[in-house]
Amino acid sequence: MNSTVAMVDSPAALAAMVAQCARLESIALDTEFVWERTYYPRLGLVQVASADGSCWLVDAVALPDLCPLGALLAGDGLTKILHDAPQDLMILRRATGTAPRRIYDTRCAAALAGLRSTTSLAELVAATVGAHLAKSASRTNWLQRPLSAEQVQYAIEDVGYLHAVRARLERQVAARRRAAWLAEELAELSDLSANREREPRLQYRRIKGAGSLSRREAAVLCELAAWREEEARRCDRPRSRVVEDRVLLELARQQPRTPAALLGVRGVARRHVDQLLAAVSRGLEQAKAAAGLRERQGRPCRDERFDSLVAAAMGRLRACAHAQEIDAPFIASRAEVRALVAAGAAADPAQHRLLRGWRRQLLGDQLLELIADRPASAR
Repeated sequence: MNSTVAMVDSPAALAAMVAQCARLESIALDTEFVWERTYYPRLGLVQVASADGSCWLVDAVALPDLCPLGALLAGDGLTKILHDAPQDLMILRRATGTAPRRIYDTRCAAALAGLRSTTSLAELVAATVGAHLAKSASRTNWLQRPLSAEQVQYAIEDVGYLHAVRARLERQVAARRRAAWLAEELAELSDLSANREREPRLQYRRIKGAGSLSRREAAVLCELAAWREEEARRCDRPRSRVVEDRVLLELARQQPRTPAALLGVRGVARRHVDQLLAAVSRGLEQAKAAAGLRERQGRPCRDERFDSLVAAAMGRLRACAHAQEIDAPFIASRAEVRALVAAGAAADPAQHRLLRGWRRQLLGDQLLELIADRPASAR
């Protein structure tokens, strides 16, 4: 990889870079940030690279106004190549005030090209173009100045190979006749709504272990996780420094109703007692209302029957993933499968990825048939 590198640390340099990049067909893009002690990442550097080897390092510490960069990234005429894009898109949207559009995510492409959906950038570069990234500065303070030579080299490598990686992946995806599938994935990334902050009431799905909970426990976890998300944003602290995942899971299982019972769970801060009790109460009310609706509709709500249906749906997912050589979690997570089963045959496609686009053709319709054909006694 041969790169010419320019440090962009003044408004004039940023304007010049934007003007030059605006004439290109595509740019590779990455961010470096610090995120240990805050909810919102602190952006330190934005790396931009062209296909001809030019690389710009945009110093977000020196440049308080990144709006010109935002205007470039929002343009529909320029493809932006990133690896595992959602986090970078969120950071860039917050830093520039504009949502990037026309995104090419090499992680999505890799998943549809027969590689693991969790493939790291270093693994992907090695697998596609045979280069090896040092990754020696992966844990560093990107807010400190001046940047070291090691940091600069690390930053360049993170974008320097992405054009070549994209070219290889496009051929592999096309060979598997999945270009239309990839286009769907990328369109969602480019959708303005996809780059907004996540809905607090959906955060429970991201907690490891949520998929093993009963519907009553999941309803409580939903409310607990939603409260934590809003609290973390309010005070700009990491979620784990408000309440750890393991604590939320334990509260969802125990469902304490009193301050004494709540404080009996290790890891609960006294200052959060009232809010956590209120969240548990809301979750139990939600579970009760949902159970009442199922009973009125003539649908028994025994958890073992629901779990049996989820197990059957997960079996279909794993079989489908194996046959198609796609990682099962890339098609759908266990939490997504559970949510679809809970919604039933009348599930709204707008609320379930499995009922949209290529996922529906591949698996979603099968799962709807499974749910609809299941005997009433098993639902």
